[in-house]
Amino acid sequence: MSASQPPHPADVPTLLVKIFGKDRPGITAGLFDTLAAFSVDVIDLEQVVTRGRIVLCALVTAPPAGMEGELRSTVHSWADSLKMQAEIISGIGDNRPRGEGRSHVTVLGHPLTAESTAAIAARITDTGGNIDRIFRLAKYPVTAVEFAVSGTETEPLRTALAIEAAVQGVDVAVVSAGLHRRAQRLIVMDVDSTLIQDEVIELFAAHAGCEDKVAEVTAAAMRGELDFEQSLHARVALLEGLDASVVDKVRTEVRLTPGARTLIRTLKRLGYQVGVVSGGFTQVTDDLKERLGLDFAQANTLEIVDGKLTGKVTGEIVDRAGKARLLRRFAAEAGVPLEQTVAIGDGANDLDMLNAAGLGVAFNAKPVVREAAHTAVNVPFLDTVLYLLGVTREEVEAADTHAD
Repeated sequence: MSASQPPHPADVPTLLVKIFGKDRPGITAGLFDTLAAFSVDVIDLEQVVTRGRIVLCALVTAPPAGMEGELRSTVHSWADSLKMQAEIISGIGDNRPRGEGRSHVTVLGHPLTAESTAAIAARITDTGGNIDRIFRLAKYPVTAVEFAVSGTETEPLRTALAIEAAVQGVDVAVVSAGLHRRAQRLIVMDVDSTLIQDEVIELFAAHAGCEDKVAEVTAAAMRGELDFEQSLHARVALLEGLDASVVDKVRTEVRLTPGARTLIRTLKRLGYQVGVVSGGFTQVTDDLKERLGLDFAQANTLEIVDGKLTGKVTGEIVDRAGKARLLRRFAAEAGVPLEQTVAIGDGANDLDMLNAAGLGVAFNAKPVVREAAHTAVNVPFLDTVLYLLGVTREEVEAADTHAD
């Protein structure tokens, strides 16, 4: 090596300086004020605070020859003055390169137990993955943590963790790392039992006095036991003769799923576009679109003649295949690649849409849907989907406070 060539970064002597103890303002500044006297350069830096205890790690270049002993003594004296502990480890170069294949693994627990965390971590290791970083996304209404994983491809990791998540009773989402995660996205949701807590046709049926019959057909359709279009026509036929004034009553009876407003409000602030597709009815989804500021909405339409429901639907049927088709249409209109879309649903008629999206989320879904979707969320809070996108609870609350 010539005198004019700097040493390769991997060959540079370095020191790992670790400080831990009770957190207080000024620790980070104090450490680097102390190190500044020894003309070191910062290579890497990471700090974590948990329950008032700080762990601060700084990887720096070694000081000039003959000064390492003084640096060590000075750092230890500074830490002792703050009743903290210091550890300094000599070495060569930077952190080892991260392995090929990088993913974000989000784990949701209610609660998140040590046993389930150990099991998830073990499965990551079994796939050849390494956990590079862990941080908490939320502490309520669920505990959500994210693992940055390298060294294994996303799809086999997703498969292995989906099996383990089912065993442990936690929710796990695996998405590939990269700039696309921060790009503008499109979120498309089912409506009945996803965006809202109700099955809209059952609300209409309650006014027609045929709720039990409709609920029976609906349940069979959601389990995948009946063709959706046939079941739709059969259920709607039971509403024949119902006064159209019932539409306004049903709109007032619709109950949003907990966290629905927070999810949509936050997504819109992030610049995402949000839509709904439903096997229900435009008489309700159009109202939801206006109330919630949605970008897209499509559903079936109840035929109304002379102020009465005819027991028929008009126009294109929104069924299982139709939902996937609409996801693609919305994505094209939004200018968002299909791999950057997220679909959320609970029933068998959502499966094509969930599989077509870049990330398909089964929300409190039937078993057949949970098994087929990319990931499942089994807690009753729709805004937990934000954690799968890397958004923290603190960021949501800070945005709300700023808006207020």
